[in-house]
Amino acid sequence: MFSNIRAVLFDLDGTLIDSAPDLGAAADKMRTDRGLPSLPLERYRPMAGAGARGMLGEAFSMTPDHPEFAAMREEFFLNYESQMTTRTLVFEGVAELVEKILHRNMVWGVVTNKAARFTDPLTRAIPLFVSAGAVVSGDTTPHAKPHPAPLLEAASRLNIAPDQCIYVGDDERDIVAGLAAGMSTVAATYGYLGVKTNPMEWGAHATIKSPVELLQLLSRT
Repeated sequence: MFSNIRAVLFDLDGTLIDSAPDLGAAADKMRTDRGLPSLPLERYRPMAGAGARGMLGEAFSMTPDHPEFAAMREEFFLNYESQMTTRTLVFEGVAELVEKILHRNMVWGVVTNKAARFTDPLTRAIPLFVSAGAVVSGDTTPHAKPHPAPLLEAASRLNIAPDQCIYVGDDERDIVAGLAAGMSTVAATYGYLGVKTNPMEWGAHATIKSPVELLQLLSRT
């Protein structure tokens, strides 16, 4: 199943890093600035994978068709930019996983729907990403996931054929994009799965409950 793999590509939020605390804090500040009570992180965490849409939906029950959504989203973005690395941490086991990938003479990279406005400073601030061979953001190509274009761009930057790549993500759109790109796919069930989703139904080639479990799959390559 995982033969002849030369590269591992990852989603970012919920797969490599736990950014929910900073995302939630950015939305929660909008509440407290308006005199509303703070909400616990547990309310925000399941929606972290949905970015501004998820955070504003949880904080204000606001949907993208709301007339004030664009302005509120920019306020959220500004709050988040000011504290992107305050509480964000690399998931336990990720550093070991990346080290093992490199030790096997493989390369790795990131494909996220996060805009470069946030991806670039965030990855520059976290030492883990120094060894990443490619970092592709949601606005790097004309299409974001679940379109395969960002994944194909990452494979191109690594100079590796898509069918020699594994893509790991914690959202169904990650698996859809990976399959469309002709890559092997792995669902990370420790990420931001939301409240109404079953990763076993996404069609991934494999699932993992922790980052280091990927090493067992890589041992088959």
